[in-house]
Amino acid sequence: MRGNTSLPHVQQRLMKFVAQQIKFDLADHHPQVLERFKSDRRDRQYQFFKEKPLSVALYTEEVVWQKMEYIHRNPVQPKWGLAEKPEAYVYSSAAFYTRKDLRWSFLTHFWYGDDWLDVDE
Repeated sequence: MRGNTSLPHVQQRLMKFVAQQIKFDLADHHPQVLERFKSDRRDRQYQFFKEKPLSVALYTEEVVWQKMEYIHRNPVQPKWGLAEKPEAYVYSSAAFYTRKDLRWSFLTHFWYGDDWLDVDE
């Protein structure tokens, strides 16, 4: 963040952008699903996120890995049963980190950037 930009402001702008992208995609490809997100609020047509999302500061590599592990293991949980292994879930970045799978071209290693792809393990 630069200048007088605050974390809540950055988060708000990011969430607004993501919500707009979700809305555009659903309108183009799944209009019936978009209707599920209709809102009665006066300041918006649709609501995609919780009112007060949980933000966790990621100040150390240990905390980042802990959160990544949690996110990657979510689809494997019995409650969801979406995959047998984290890297098998198609919408996860787990395969990117475990096998350098590049199906999601926009991913960059959270800590090492694109240089990580050139390192042989």
